[in-house]
Amino acid sequence: MIKQNKNILAVDDEPKILDVISSFLRSRGFNVFEAKTGREAFEIFDRENIALILLDLMLPDISGEEICQTIRKKSRIPIIMLTAKIEENDLLKGLDNGADDYITKPFSLKELNARIEAVLRRTTDDLVPLNRKNSFRNGDLVVDFEKNVVKKRQQEVLLTPSEMRILASLIKHPGKVFTRNELIELALDMDFDGYDRAIDNHIKNLRQKIEDDSKNPDYVLTIHGVGYKFGGE
Repeated sequence: MIKQNKNILAVDDEPKILDVISSFLRSRGFNVFEAKTGREAFEIFDRENIALILLDLMLPDISGEEICQTIRKKSRIPIIMLTAKIEENDLLKGLDNGADDYITKPFSLKELNARIEAVLRRTTDDLVPLNRKNSFRNGDLVVDFEKNVVKKRQQEVLLTPSEMRILASLIKHPGKVFTRNELIELALDMDFDGYDRAIDNHIKNLRQKIEDDSKNPDYVLTIHGVGYKFGGE
């Protein structure tokens, strides 16, 4: 079973469906954020560290396809489409727009849980970012995940495996704030007391290698009282 306490964003304009989904997922240990419109969905997505999105195709303001396309431009977060449409072309279109899976209404809560567990299993260890080669600030920092090479001002920088996984985690979710515990789970695969300081040390070393000024970083930013996020564009 996937480790719970993950944040799920449920987007549907039907209050009854939203209430049933939210109550069920909370009983399974997930934290659930609810949105009835596309605008609300974007606001929550930008504010919270969401692990998975349940996205209705038919919303009053913005279509599910458009929301999916917009999110896919900046994140690989898992998206499961909720749809009353059963035509194959509609479902394929949703997958083409970047959805990881779809489930047609009406559906059982058991099926919904199985789909969520399956998608999260596929993505938990996937730290491949949006692009395999990423360039920031006009080439000041280049991260090539396919070749496992990082360059600062065209000079190769040697990162430890833990530093590389931290950097990959941050780049995979641009703009998202990671707590220390989340980075421990993603980057160090350790989950016990005492390792929050280990993350701080890895961040310190990573900054010394990729920042112009490690005390005033441009890429690995500290969000006081919360954790860290990636600041590269």
